[in-house]
Amino acid sequence: MTDTLENEKGEKIKLDTPTGNELPEHGFLKAKKGYEEPAKDGTNIEVIINPESQRLEKLYPFVAPDFEKDYKDLYVLLKAKGKCTTDHISMAGPWLKYRGHLDNISNNMFIGAINFFNDKMNHVKNQLSGSYEEVPKAARHYKSQNIGWVVIGEENYGEGSSREHAAMEPRFLGGKAIIVKSFARIHETNLKKQGMLPLTFANPEDYNLIEEDDKIELDVNDLSPGEQVRMTARHADGTSDDIILNHTMNEQQIGWFKAGSALNMMAGNS
Repeated sequence: MTDTLENEKGEKIKLDTPTGNELPEHGFLKAKKGYEEPAKDGTNIEVIINPESQRLEKLYPFVAPDFEKDYKDLYVLLKAKGKCTTDHISMAGPWLKYRGHLDNISNNMFIGAINFFNDKMNHVKNQLSGSYEEVPKAARHYKSQNIGWVVIGEENYGEGSSREHAAMEPRFLGGKAIIVKSFARIHETNLKKQGMLPLTFANPEDYNLIEEDDKIELDVNDLSPGEQVRMTARHADGTSDDIILNHTMNEQQIGWFKAGSALNMMAGNS
């Protein structure tokens, strides 16, 4: 635009300013790889997916919370030690082929995170059996028994790429809340959209109070913007600790939570 170049003849020249059409002059092609205008009414449209597919499956709405029972006697699925990025939560690589199959890709949930209690990856105590096993396997066992769970974490939890599955997988496998010292902003928002509670310790040192066999209760019946949440951690020896947690949800985001997800709220308002 301003400077010149010298060509092989020693002449000072400028390149032509690039031009082009922002949109196709004759509209979009209606072909296999072109644009197809959405139907005016999609109610009767059926999306057909091969039931044997390992790569694609139908996605069903998450269930709205039951405040009478969903936030009592929660297990600690994992107390993550140190850095816990979205890649620790939902590993990439070969797993990405399952992005359209939530059940399959959930088998990578937290397999890269370090367990505070034994310094191992993908090795947590199943509170029902007492044995140590892979994180997704323990989560699936809890889900099969209608037992909710929480994950505890440290600073800047969920940093890294903003992959949605790092929030979808914990929600799908029965998680109720992620409780950490601090969140990476985008991941915190992703959790809110999926109906997961992103909570932070008002006193970060309270992270040290959480024990492996704890049962967690969260008082979220009157969740409102700017108000703190009381958590009770009941320990195996019969003692307990009351811990104060913060959240950053506004009225709309609390609406997402009460509806079960942001998509649920949108569907209800459509």
